[in-house]
Amino acid sequence: MAPAASFLQPCRGKKDDSSSTTPESLFHPVPIKPTPDDINIGAELTGSSIQKKDLLKILNSFVQKTEIKKLAEQYGLDSYLQGQAFTSFRQYCFETQTLPVDLHIVLSDILQGAGNITDIFPYFIRHAKQIFPHIDCLDDLKKISDLRNPAGWYPLARAKNRKIVFHAGPTNSGKTHHALERFITAKSGVYCAPLKLLVAEVFNKCNQRGTPCDLLTGEERTFAKNPDNPADHLSCSVEMVNLQNNYEVAVIDEIQLTRDSYRGWAWTRALLGIPADEIHLCGEAAAIELVKAICITTGENVEVRRYKRLTSLEIEKEALGSLTHVRAGDCIVCFSKADIFTVSRSLESRGIETAVIYGSLPPGTKLAQAAKFNDPKNTCKVLVATNAIGMGLNLHIRRIVFYSLIQPTINEKGEKEMEVLSVSSALQIAGRAGRYGTVWSTGYVTTFKNEDLPTLRNLLSQTPEVITQAGLHPTADQIELYAYHLPNSPLSNLMDIFVSLCTVDNSLYFMCTLTDFKFLADMIQHVPLPLRARYVFCCAPINKKSPYVCTMFLKFARQYSKNDAITFNWLCQHIGWPFQLPKTILDLVHLEAVFDVLDLYLWLSYRFVDLFPDAKMVRDVQKELDALIATGIVKLTTLLMNSDEGGENDSFELQTQKQKFYRSSESSGKRSIGKGKLTERLLAQGLLTPQMLRELQFEWTQTTKKKK
Repeated sequence: MAPAASFLQPCRGKKDDSSSTTPESLFHPVPIKPTPDDINIGAELTGSSIQKKDLLKILNSFVQKTEIKKLAEQYGLDSYLQGQAFTSFRQYCFETQTLPVDLHIVLSDILQGAGNITDIFPYFIRHAKQIFPHIDCLDDLKKISDLRNPAGWYPLARAKNRKIVFHAGPTNSGKTHHALERFITAKSGVYCAPLKLLVAEVFNKCNQRGTPCDLLTGEERTFAKNPDNPADHLSCSVEMVNLQNNYEVAVIDEIQLTRDSYRGWAWTRALLGIPADEIHLCGEAAAIELVKAICITTGENVEVRRYKRLTSLEIEKEALGSLTHVRAGDCIVCFSKADIFTVSRSLESRGIETAVIYGSLPPGTKLAQAAKFNDPKNTCKVLVATNAIGMGLNLHIRRIVFYSLIQPTINEKGEKEMEVLSVSSALQIAGRAGRYGTVWSTGYVTTFKNEDLPTLRNLLSQTPEVITQAGLHPTADQIELYAYHLPNSPLSNLMDIFVSLCTVDNSLYFMCTLTDFKFLADMIQHVPLPLRARYVFCCAPINKKSPYVCTMFLKFARQYSKNDAITFNWLCQHIGWPFQLPKTILDLVHLEAVFDVLDLYLWLSYRFVDLFPDAKMVRDVQKELDALIATGIVKLTTLLMNSDEGGENDSFELQTQKQKFYRSSESSGKRSIGKGKLTERLLAQGLLTPQMLRELQFEWTQTTKKKK
């Protein structure tokens, strides 16, 4: 018998839907072409053909009948679908040279007064079912998309009496350390992380402690022993955890990310589905009540262990005000590349060497920059970074300086918005100062602008908003069943229909945003792919803002559809290999995009081994590229200066086609800063700001004077 707690079920029902889109509007009619027939059997049997004007009169009268509309509703045709079905049926009857025999006879009887106009209905509904195949399977579709009991999807986990331990605390409280100690000393275990850097850190720590541990991410597999003899411990990205493997201990890090509108489903899946004797959750206390409520549905209890910050964190009384006040151990946090470049240039112009970390840098480059900043013997004492430092990197930061508190976010519709930093993000980033075990026993935090300091004080005085819902996502099996019932619907449309028809327990769950998935589905809709392969391609983690990456994604899909292997030689023709050191900022941005393409290749190579056969060579090339990007970041100021000296070629496509970075040997002389096409483009892309231009002009003037 299940524990009493399992009978306390929260209210269940249809998900909240603020969208104006109705399910019916998502069903598109399937075109029905008339079947040509030289012999009009209906006319021969009735002794007469039907005139178009008589046919129009009958059909118009049929459409206007109230009883016909009510009857159509009983078959699942609301007013919206009825309008489309009536129009399609009328068009079909008019364009068909030879009507079906039975329909011709019924229409003829009506014209002769021997039949009733309602006799047309069976033929109308037959046509409606042809153009809207969902009518016959709507109940099946709703059953497939019934997501009210996700706990029941994982029988292996339900068969165990799992112990759930929630390690709750702020950044730098030791919560993950305690969970990992249990993981390392267990007979077997799996660690699930949100970032590849964290996966690699635990992989290295575990092996260094003498516990063999394998590594698994979407793009990489590394074995402590060998592929034929996997270790009992695994460090993996949360999306990659195998729910068929039994473990003694599972650690799910950053459990509060179950609220994430894009990736939250992966944490929900891991929490509900990992068949381990012990599940250790690490994260913000804001997720405790949600985890408890979810575990009620699984009949499991939650043990909460709370942790306090190990070092003190102080908010300074004054803002930084000027970059001249920067000290050793400072980290200036920006929320855009443009601000990163502005701040790092300004600091280096003052003779202050900086390390730079932002999200689109390769993992190796981030680690190299972090090591440079952390090394007490290195002359680099200041870090300029985005919120990428919020998790995944061990940094010896004395003080966090928020350059701004405005952060770009993506709303539920996939649109970019500028909002004040959330309480959760502010606490996590500020908490990186004064890490336990470093030379800084106390962490400090402030803002760059005076007007932002009261806002920061307010943010850090709050606790993160309680998390009330965990994300869900349709599986490949569910979409495959939808496609079986609706074979003519595009994948993007299937996802829309699924979301529209699905039933979710909205007291605990929400449906994750599918905008990225649908974006990729629409991009490759014209490419002939099996449904399962199409679904996998659309799950690929790519930067849809990069036209170059999107173009390569499309080329990969086309090659796959032709069953042509995407070899290393083929890839070299499209990525500009061999690479050269970046000479300008646009060179650097392009190399980052190429790195993303190589990541995409590796991700696909583990899912389609036969057609992406050269993963080892691609990984070697990626390491080479990582080193080049790391070198470029070190020389960031030089790249910015070179960008406006007139030697930059505008076409990256041309570089790629010629398999090398081509730069024009012709130059019309040096241009003054701020007047070239490149400058306009950098400003438009947000890579350059007016402040940066002024600093460039100043430095250029100083350099020119020295040369003279």
